[in-house]
Formats: sequence, structure tokens, C-alpha cells
Amino acid sequence: MEQVVTDILSGASGAGAYGLVLAVLLACGLGVPLPEDVALITGGFLVYTGAARLEVMIAIAFVGILGGDSFAFMLGRYLGDRLTRAWPFRLIITPAKRGKVEGLFARYGEKIVMAARFMPGVRAVTYFSAGAAGMRYWRFVAFDGIAALVSAPVFVLLGWYFGGKIEWLIGAVRRGQGAVLGLLAAVVAVIIFARYVRRWLADRAAVLRAEAAALAPPPPVLIESPGSIEEPKPKGEVRVTD
Repeated sequence: MEQVVTDILSGASGAGAYGLVLAVLLACGLGVPLPEDVALITGGFLVYTGAARLEVMIAIAFVGILGGDSFAFMLGRYLGDRLTRAWPFRLIITPAKRGKVEGLFARYGEKIVMAARFMPGVRAVTYFSAGAAGMRYWRFVAFDGIAALVSAPVFVLLGWYFGGKIEWLIGAVRRGQGAVLGLLAAVVAVIIFARYVRRWLADRAAVLRAEAAALAPPPPVLIESPGSIEEPKPKGEVRVTD
């Protein structure tokens, strides 16, 4: 499935790129077995190739994550157990997964919604269970939004920064190398932050120089009075004295 997502998204550009990434993320929220992380990384790769803009792709990723997760939450809230008996949802929300998620809720409480963002196997089931359990939507969005503010920028930035090594990066995601990805994300974040700080400092220095130049007094202008200039004596003049 990872290769399918990569093939579909990598050839898109502009509005099509944003629309496809958004569609995949919404489908992931419903439990469709599509790799969300790969979709985010491929979105960053589209930024690397110039087919999309970084800030727009991050915003689309955030909206897509929250939208898909909210859809799963609402299905649990309004359909609940009836949906788990219908095909194909009974293949996604299995009794084993629900039992695991309910155990996590019992142990960690509603904060498990935030942790589920980084647990690919039980994401949709967790959000569905949160809705079925009567969790308040605003609390769900708060916890899920905090996690999405991390995962959306991190994976898009990884895809953009390591665009030349996209196959290696996706391979790391497939193997679940969370520690490696976390380290790479930290390195990318530090590099980008340093660039912005350096740019801000340069802009600030330019502003300060301009303000100092505007406040500096003008240089003095020397004006000589006519009487202070001694008229030259004509050559060959002879003075006669009595």
C-alpha cells in the first residue's frame, strides 16, 4: 500500500497535490489501510520537487488529520456498536482492537487520544471508541490537535528536507524506525529554526542600521564670511611712505 500511495501522490502538483494528500488523510481517519505517515512524507517530497508550497502542505496535512480523525469520532458517537457489525467496518474495528483500546482508556484516560496519533495499528479504533464512549468533542480535538501539530509538520518537513532520499526515508517508516525518524526530525527542526533565527537577526540588524542612520545628525557645513577672506595683493605694488 505504501508504494500505491507514493505512486499516486508523487505525480501530482498544485491543487491536485493538496487534494490528493487531503483525501488520503481523510481516508486514513476512517481506518482505510493507507499509510498516513507515508502520505505526509510524500507531501513533503512534492514540496521538495516544487509541486507544492511547504506552508500550504503543512496546513493541508493538519486539516486532513483532524478531519479524518473527527469523522471516525463522529461515527463512534452516533453509530457506535451498530457500525462494528456492518461490513467492511467489522474488518477494521475488530473485537481484539477494541479490547486493546478500551484497556488503554482505562489505564491512561482520555490522553490516550493524543498517544494514538503515533500508534498506527489502533488510531481509527481509538478515535471511534472515544466517540462511542461519550468523550466531549472539544476535548477530543484538543488532545488530537496537539498530537497533529507535531506529526503533520514533522513528517512533511522530513519529506521535504530528505527529498533526495525519499525511498530510504519511506523504508525507515516501513521498518518502524521511530528513534531514527525522531532524531532526523529534531535535526531538521534545529536547522530550520537556526535559518529563521539567522535571517531574523540579519533583518533586525539592517533595521537598526537604517534607524541609526535616520537619527544621526547631519554633518556640519562650513560657511565662510566674506570679511574673513583676505584679498590678495597685486603683484609689483610698491608702497610709498612719507
